[in-house]
Amino acid sequence: MKIKLGLGKANMEMIARWCGGELYDFTADAGNCFEYVCTDSREADENTMFVATRGERVDGHDYIIKAIEQGCRCILCEYVPTNISGKAAAYTVVENSIDAFADCARGYRAEHLLPTVAITGSVGKTTTKELTAAILRQKYNTYSTQGNFNSVIGMPMSLMEADGACETAVFEMGMSAFGEIRSMTRAACPKVAMVINIGSSHLEYLETRENIAKAKLEIAEGLSEDGCLLLNGDEPLLKNHRGKHYKTYYVGVENEKCDVRAENIRIEGDRTIFDLKLFDKKLEALQLPIVGKHFAYNAAFASAAASLMGAGEREIRQGLLSYIPGAMRMNIEERNGVTLLSDCYNAAPESMRAAIETLSAIEVKGRRIAVLGDMKELGRDSDALHRGVGKFLAQKKIDMLFTLGESGALIAEEAILCGMKPSCVFAEIREGENDALVAEIASAIKQGDAILFKASRAMRLETLIEALFPQKDR
Repeated sequence: MKIKLGLGKANMEMIARWCGGELYDFTADAGNCFEYVCTDSREADENTMFVATRGERVDGHDYIIKAIEQGCRCILCEYVPTNISGKAAAYTVVENSIDAFADCARGYRAEHLLPTVAITGSVGKTTTKELTAAILRQKYNTYSTQGNFNSVIGMPMSLMEADGACETAVFEMGMSAFGEIRSMTRAACPKVAMVINIGSSHLEYLETRENIAKAKLEIAEGLSEDGCLLLNGDEPLLKNHRGKHYKTYYVGVENEKCDVRAENIRIEGDRTIFDLKLFDKKLEALQLPIVGKHFAYNAAFASAAASLMGAGEREIRQGLLSYIPGAMRMNIEERNGVTLLSDCYNAAPESMRAAIETLSAIEVKGRRIAVLGDMKELGRDSDALHRGVGKFLAQKKIDMLFTLGESGALIAEEAILCGMKPSCVFAEIREGENDALVAEIASAIKQGDAILFKASRAMRLETLIEALFPQKDR
């Protein structure tokens, strides 16, 4: 991970001041300025500050000497290696590198404040981020986090990367433990923060949905003095939350009392169309160039946030229409006469049901086929949550089901128990051994069919798509 500082060079005296660390400067005439920041020693050089962090498998401190040998003179770390004799480098030593780096990001931006939107939730964060940014770009020069820069290191890096021409920014904040979102939101100081949903992801680490909600609500702790918090008004764990120093608004579909509400949601061809109650306004027939009723939730949050940032109806309409789905995120296309729904980036019970709902709702000449795999990080409730997906699928208009993985097999088993014909279900338990599954799917699909691929990223279902629809056939 490496970024270029958007507001120009910094030095190690600034770093020590921003994060309250101890500065040990052995650079002499070499200087301790830098214009890049990295967390991978292989990317370190004379113009880059290397941030040494401790991970589950790798400790960045073990690579400080390597970074220095490559010319790096600026190190943010928790301790200085003992064998640094003769190495011309400056070290800012802190108790926790990750927390300190978030403080550095906030300090770096302090003289060029950037109105920001911060987004968290169990599913749909990236889609909501991209929709929000698409609307804001109709009016402002807008920066948004790229790729997987939504972590306790990646998000502060994004904050430091935004340049002086940026008028606003949209940041996605992911987490797997308490305190992570707190660190990020305090760095970003958002004007608008949102918790779009509370799902089942990270139950393995946080154990209960109540704990997930508590961890997600940390996002409000960094709100600016005039900040606003947007919450999912259809979620019981959120709908009664009220902050003391910020305004709280509710966004939803089911709860008629929500301040912002997507209504009359329908799918027409390759678009999702809906009406939107937006505070005291009513916007009719908003269009999204992506199919799925659940995307109206994301669009409602994005429209609410953009509105609070100063966007009007024209920007909302044009921004939603300009949205381009990210790679492996519910892309719908036709290949070899088959409608392919590819949503392989990640999966949780909530997004699984939404994808199945989309498959059952689209117009199709042939049959509807689902290819589903394991959902990861669900903890002790994993079996029940997978079975819940199987039960839900059996109630929809799905003609055939193929599953991959041990937990995926539970989806298949429950679908059969709930009434799906066994002859229409095929389960492959062994991950990574996909030949039999590919052969079964290939023999089943026909022109006119629609086929959905959905699982957690670790299942790599995109490899099945490549096997069934090779590059040469595109």
